[in-house]
Amino acid sequence: MAEIAGFAEAFAGVLAEVAPVLDERARRLLLGAGARQLGRGGIKLIAAATGAAADTVGCGAAELEAGIVPDGRVRAKGAGRKPVEVTDPGLWPALDGLVDPETRGDPMSRLRWTTKSTVKLADELTAQGHRVGPNTVARLLKDHDYSLQGNAKTIEGRQHPDRDAQFRYLNEQVTAFLAAGLPVISVDTKKKENVGSYKNGGREYQPKGCPEPTNTYDFIGEGGKAVPYGVYDVGTNSGWVNVGTDADTGVFAVESIRRWWNQIGSAAYPGANRLLITADGGGSNGSRLRLWKTQLAQLAAETGLEISVCHLPPGTSKWNKIEHRMFSAITMNWRGRPLETHEVVVETIAATTTKTGLTIQAALDTNTYQCGIKITDKEMKAFEAVHLQRHKFHGDWNYTVTAAPGEDTTPPRKQE
Repeated sequence: MAEIAGFAEAFAGVLAEVAPVLDERARRLLLGAGARQLGRGGIKLIAAATGAAADTVGCGAAELEAGIVPDGRVRAKGAGRKPVEVTDPGLWPALDGLVDPETRGDPMSRLRWTTKSTVKLADELTAQGHRVGPNTVARLLKDHDYSLQGNAKTIEGRQHPDRDAQFRYLNEQVTAFLAAGLPVISVDTKKKENVGSYKNGGREYQPKGCPEPTNTYDFIGEGGKAVPYGVYDVGTNSGWVNVGTDADTGVFAVESIRRWWNQIGSAAYPGANRLLITADGGGSNGSRLRLWKTQLAQLAAETGLEISVCHLPPGTSKWNKIEHRMFSAITMNWRGRPLETHEVVVETIAATTTKTGLTIQAALDTNTYQCGIKITDKEMKAFEAVHLQRHKFHGDWNYTVTAAPGEDTTPPRKQE
């Protein structure tokens, strides 16, 4: 197959070199001769390699098959059928009106609510009096710089006026902590995943014609869901994922950070007395979530850490480092693979690596986390007076949580 493709490419080079001295008939016969040399499928290969129409190549091959009869006739320069856009000057404006972003929303158009394939566009143009086929529509669109495009997530909504200032503040905090050899982690909950034989996006190599069978419907089965809460260590390019099986609450979020500290963080930063967390503004670690803050105070008391938190400004969660440094790699690693059990989820996450040296540890968390825990205004006011210090810049996004004064913050000794 490679030899055939190589011949077609070489033939295209020869044709390009001699084309200026060939008339139309000689060029057609040369194309046909190349196709005949290739045999079955030669017409399509030569047409693709040279840019000639398959009908022209086939016609040349047929003439050679029937025998060449010199009759002295060569089509005159400029003869032949004119391009349809020349004979029908209104064709392109009509087509442009159907696909142009500014006009395609016209509610009077019959294509307003349909997929604009070249076949449907050709049918609509024909109904308007412009006789044209789908291949010509495709050529015209390409000639006018149209191409198939997917959706792009770029609209972030109204920006907060202090968005850039918050990013600068957050970066300053991260830089200061890293320079002092202190831990900086980015945290978030990954999308919940159905556990069982469910279709997973992406593709993976399988024997031809033997795709992995999965359930037709995505109703939650006996396997339940997996709730991966991730902790990404910015300084060491390493991660921890606590795979929960219950609700995603503030208690679950802090428990995930606790497990990261006990399993990895305390050994990586043995002398650390401060921890910086960067997090989204919503979810189980949201900037307005009271339970999240009170649980952090418990963690501070257990570990002896002074825990500072900087939240990303509203509408900017995609800039959270854990999203593109760790979660994206996990998604790529399990693409096209049904997450049949929680063990598969944990092992697949733990096997994720990148060329930049990312390593991830993961564990299953089978604890039950109560939903709907309320912290009253009175309780929160008392908590803030003892445990919470809001930073001068945007104290609603940036704050430090500590243990109560005089509270024993000696970390519990690990059992041998």
